[in-house]
Amino acid sequence: MLSNKLYKMMVIALFAAIIGILAQITIPLPFVPITGQTLAIGLAATILGPKYGTYTTLLYILLGAAGVPVFAAMTAGFGVIFGPTGGFIIGFIPGVIGIGFYIEKVRFTVLHAIFANILGMLITLIFGTVWLKFIAQLTWMEAIFSGFVPFLFVGIIKAVLAGWAGHLVRNRLTEANLLRFMKQAV
Repeated sequence: MLSNKLYKMMVIALFAAIIGILAQITIPLPFVPITGQTLAIGLAATILGPKYGTYTTLLYILLGAAGVPVFAAMTAGFGVIFGPTGGFIIGFIPGVIGIGFYIEKVRFTVLHAIFANILGMLITLIFGTVWLKFIAQLTWMEAIFSGFVPFLFVGIIKAVLAGWAGHLVRNRLTEANLLRFMKQAV
């Protein structure tokens, strides 16, 4: 039998790996690509909640910062984090916290999970757009039309998918007693 601490670390590492894998699904755009990262971040937050979803996201970012090519297009390093797209990566943290805390405070339904993921997507986009404006030295309009507007439609689709699938998976994992370490999943 695995210790509870080891089990938690394995779940966190597994979800960090899933984020890194889905980050490689990329549609290139001029400044910021559309990736599967945000879908994976939403799944982690929905399934694991704010605490373990945040740990997962931090591990993912630390792996990328350490040079493991887990960011979009197999990139890594502090240059990515402090570059034009870095605000979106850093914005995953408040996005995950927002998703997880919202879900923790309401009745866990598909609609609440979808709403939470839309909220998290908006938090990430706002954070990333502000970062993009200053790092790339864009005007506010350029930043909004490069870092926010192109991602709204796809972001909503990914948020709906993450909310729906996350709700389904979390319920199944809870029924199988595989999320026993999470208070909110009981």
